[in-house]
Amino acid sequence: MMPLSTQVAWLFLVAIPVACIAWTVTHEEVFKEPREYCIKQSTYRKTLLGRKFFYLFTCEYCFSHYVTVFILVLTGYKLLMDDWRGYLLAGFAIVWVANIYMSLFALIKVDIKKERLITKNEEEQANHKN
Repeated sequence: MMPLSTQVAWLFLVAIPVACIAWTVTHEEVFKEPREYCIKQSTYRKTLLGRKFFYLFTCEYCFSHYVTVFILVLTGYKLLMDDWRGYLLAGFAIVWVANIYMSLFALIKVDIKKERLITKNEEEQANHKN
C-alpha cells in the first residue's frame, strides 16, 4: 500500500487525464459530429436502454465514470484499501475530483469567452468612432 500522502497525490494527478478526456469528448469541436449523433440517438431511440447508452457519451459526468474505469485498469490505483474496495473508493474519488476540475475549467472558459466578447465589442466601437 502506498502512503496516504502518495495516494492523495495520485488522486489529484490521475483525475487530470480523466477530466481532460471526458471534457474533450463531451464538449470540444474535434468530437462534434460523433457527439451530435449521440445526442440525436439519445433523444430518438425507441428503447430506454438505447437512449441511455448514447446519453453517456454526451454528459461529462457520466462519461468520466467510464474514463475512470479505463484509468484504474491502466494504473492499478487503489485508495485507502488494498483490495476491490480500494478500486471502488478510488473510482468514485477520481470522478469527483475530475468533475471539480471540469467545473472549474468551464467557469474559466466562460470568463475568457466573456472577456473576448467585451474586447471585441470595445474594438468595434473604437473602429466606428474613427
